[in-house]
This record gives sequence, C-alpha cells and structure tokens, in this order.
Amino acid sequence: MLLKLIARHAKPYVGWISLVVILQLASTITTLYLPALNANIIDQGVIVGNVARIWELGGIMLIVAFIQVIVAVAAVYFGSKTAMAIGRDIRRDVFHRVSDFSAREVNKFGAATLITRGTNDVQQIQMLTLMALNFMVSAPIMCIGGIIMALREDAGLSWLVWVSVPLLFLVVGLLVIKLMPLFRENQERLDSINGVLREQITGIRVVRAFTREPHETKRFNESNDALTGVGVRVGNLFVLMFPLIMLILEAATTAVLWFGGHRVDEGAIQVGSLTAFMQYLMQILTAVMMGTFMAMMIPRALVSAERIGEVMDTEPSIEDARVEPAPVAGAPAVEFRDVSFGYPGAEANVVSGLNFVAEAGKTTAIIGSTGAGKTTLLNLIPRLYDADSGEVLINGVPTEQMTRKGLSSAIAAVPQKPFLFSGTVASNLRFGARDATEEQLWEALEVAQAADFVKEREGQLESAISQGGTNVSGGQRQRLCIARALAAKPQVYLFDDSFSALDVATDARLRAALEEPTKEAAVIIVAQRVSTILEADQILVLEHGEIVARGTHAELLESSPTYQEIVESQISAEEVA
Repeated sequence: MLLKLIARHAKPYVGWISLVVILQLASTITTLYLPALNANIIDQGVIVGNVARIWELGGIMLIVAFIQVIVAVAAVYFGSKTAMAIGRDIRRDVFHRVSDFSAREVNKFGAATLITRGTNDVQQIQMLTLMALNFMVSAPIMCIGGIIMALREDAGLSWLVWVSVPLLFLVVGLLVIKLMPLFRENQERLDSINGVLREQITGIRVVRAFTREPHETKRFNESNDALTGVGVRVGNLFVLMFPLIMLILEAATTAVLWFGGHRVDEGAIQVGSLTAFMQYLMQILTAVMMGTFMAMMIPRALVSAERIGEVMDTEPSIEDARVEPAPVAGAPAVEFRDVSFGYPGAEANVVSGLNFVAEAGKTTAIIGSTGAGKTTLLNLIPRLYDADSGEVLINGVPTEQMTRKGLSSAIAAVPQKPFLFSGTVASNLRFGARDATEEQLWEALEVAQAADFVKEREGQLESAISQGGTNVSGGQRQRLCIARALAAKPQVYLFDDSFSALDVATDARLRAALEEPTKEAAVIIVAQRVSTILEADQILVLEHGEIVARGTHAELLESSPTYQEIVESQISAEEVA
C-alpha cells in the first residue's frame, strides 16, 4: 500500500525525481573521490615533501568539494520540493474522498481518526518520501561505491567491511521488527487522544455545567499516559539503537587502525591508502546509518499508508448520478414512497413505510416524541443517507438519480444544531448562494430576524464569525443559519427544529415573515413546539418511525390521541384551538 500510494502520487513529478537522482549521483561520486585525493596528497605530497603536488591536488580537492556542496544543496532542494508536493496531493485526495462520504461512512470511521489520517498519517508518508529522495538514492551508491574504492585502496582489509556491514544490518533489522507494532499502536493512541480532546472541547459547556472537569481530566490523562507510554517504549529502542550503531562504528575504526597499522609497518600499504580506506569504511557505515534512519521511518509510514488506504478504498455508499433526469411536470416537490431506513448495526429500522407528499407552496410539519425518527426522515431528503427501501423523490425524480449539484440547488437545510464556518457573516450567507448580492443578503437577514444584530456588529456583513459560530449566541447562530437557507432560494426548505432557540415573539415574527419568500417552495418543518406548526397545511405525527396520523392542527386535535397528548403536554387544547 505504501509503494502504491507513493508511486501513484509521484507520477506528475517524475522530472523532478529524475533530477534528484542525477544530482544525488553527482554528489555521491564527488564524495567518494575526496578520500582518494586525500590519500594522494599524503602519499605523493606530504610524505615525500612535494609542496607543489600538495597545492595541485589540494586545488583539485577544493574544486571537487565545492561541486559536491552545490549539487548536494540542489538535490535536497528538489527532493524537499517533490516530497512536499506528494504530501500535498495525498492530503488533497484524502480530503476529497472524505468529502464524498455519506454520514454512514463518517460515522463508521469517526471524525477524530479521519482528522488524524488526513494530517499526521499523511505527514509520516511525506517525511518518508523526503528521506528517501535525500538518502535512499545516495545511500546504496555510497555503500557500493565505498566498498569498491576501499578494496581498490587495500583488499587485505576487506574482511572488516564484510564483518561490520552485515552486523550493522542485523542490529537495525532486529530493532525495526520491534518498532513496527509500536508505531501502529502509536497511531491508534493518537486517534484516541484526538477523540477525547475533540469531545471535551465541543462539550465544554456541558462539562462545566455538571462540574465534570475532574472526570474529563482523568479521561484525558489516561489517553495521554497511554500515548506517552508508547512513545517511551519507542524511545527506549531508539536509545538502544544509537549506542549499538556507534559501538560498531568505533569498533570498525579501531580495527582499521590496529590491523592497518600492522600492514603499514609491513610495507603492504601506504599511510595515505590506510587513511583513505578508513574514510571509505566510515562512508560505507554512514550510508548504512542513513538506511537506518529510513528503516526507522518505514514501519510508521507503512502503518500510516494502511490507514490512509482504508479511507481511499472505502467507496461512498451514496454515488453521484452522472446525468440528471428532467423534473416531472405536476409532481410534488417532495414525495416519500414506502421509505424505510435503519442505521448500520441497529436492531430495528428508525423509520418504516413512510408515504407522504410535500407540495410546493405548502408547509408540512413533522412532530413526534424524542427518537421517533423526525431528524432521520429529514436527512433522507438531501441524501445524507440513502433509504434501505422505497424511494425519495424531488419534483418527481428519485434522489438517487439526481446529481449532487442538482440536489443541493433544490434543497436548503437548517440543521438541528446550527453551525457556522469561520469567515464573515457574508461568506456564511453565501455558502449556498455564491452570487447573492448584498441586497439579497440583507433581505434574507430581515426575514430571519437577524438584520438588527448584524447591523450592530462592527463591519456588519463583513464582521468576523469564528469557527462554529462561537462568537455569537445560540439564537443568533440559528437565525444566521435560517438566513443562509433563505439566501439560497431553493425549491425545498428543511427546518430541523430550527426555531427552538428563539423566544416566542421572535418565533412568531419569523414564521410570519417566512410566508412571502417561501410561498412558491415546499417547506418541511420538524418541530418540538406545537405553536410553531399551528398554521401548517399538513402535520405528520411520527411514532416509532411510522406516520400514525396526518392532517391539520384542528383535524388532529379531534382524531389523533398521540397529537392530543403532545398538545396537552405543552398547553391545553382549548388555548390553541
């Protein structure tokens, strides 16, 4: 999966990668040439006292070193540029895949792990790519070239290479095997702590209201300690790794000086050649060390690639239609035909056998007890979920046959929990109507009873909105969300208990103001308060996911015991009759 992921995203950058390989090759060749020049300076200049030869070879060495620095810097620059571009593209593809997910897939993974997979996991692959381009090209060349050059200087000491290099590989291999499961656990622990943090930050008001700070602190500490524990175990292996590597390097250096010194004394090798051999051996072991750094990153990147692959290989349960059929003349704006739906793993359907129509220019209200399936019913209309059986139709066209663009242009929804994006009031209102003029935005604000408080804000339409709309009150946030839906001017309005944060007077003014802009559209309202739906053309009473009664307010007061109970639980039937 790791190779597949990197190879697929590296295709657009083959030119840069080829340039990196050429530059790394040039850098490695010049690096390998330097010890040979140094040996010649010692043997042909220092020992025999030939100053002119020292200057000559020293000048060549300076030029070679300058070239080595230039090509090494260029290789790192283009390698970094390529790695960052590949990381950007993987992150973009993960984002687009998650954007295509329905609520079913998002719930399956969870928001916390999707965030981790799109950020930290991508970063692991990005860093591995960077290390690979900087070291993986040069390390094999350095290792092989170093062996050749070392044997060229003195084949009698070659056994030191054959002993030290496999020993280094063995140590690194054993440690990598130990690291692999720890890196997998580390990413899972990171998911866990992200989930706890996200939940605590989102629900901070509830935590404080119930004085649950000690409990939540304990939960966070447990997740934090678990992540720290894995990090400590990884650190322990790293602490063991570097001393072992340095021990092998120092032992190899000592062996070269000891056995090479004897060979110099015997006249089998010159001092310059011994110095060059020692430098080549260090270059070989350094190349192996660079491979060690790569090896340390590969296990974590493999785990990250598997996690990203799970996201990329998950096909959205809701597919976008290629061609959208034309609306059927005379068809209702919204129609449910024997629709049933149940959440994955649930024992029973949330809604069953739903049949109703919502006509353009009329208001359909949905009321029922908590858990009756009201919000689920509403979520089936914009295809946040697909029905398990039956059909949901918009203007006579099944929603499965509509393109996402066509569906979103036909529907505007105000969710149960109003949410605003970081930006300005104007940018939030234009979320579903990018071409809306300021005049149209003010009209939407007037209808939503939000114009007054927006005018009082510094900058008015251009006043800042923080992420989630946390710098406005709940009622203001709800009214801005209603204005956002109104600015889109859709064919179908969906209000999911969208008036609950409003006082009775504001609620009444808002419902009166909605009549004009929504007179040609179908309006579907989920409500808890009976006073919100008194004037609805059709009220659907839901109980255990089924429509148990339908009609106007007056009709239901006479015919539906369930509706009567709901009314009586709020205000007496005589007061609202």
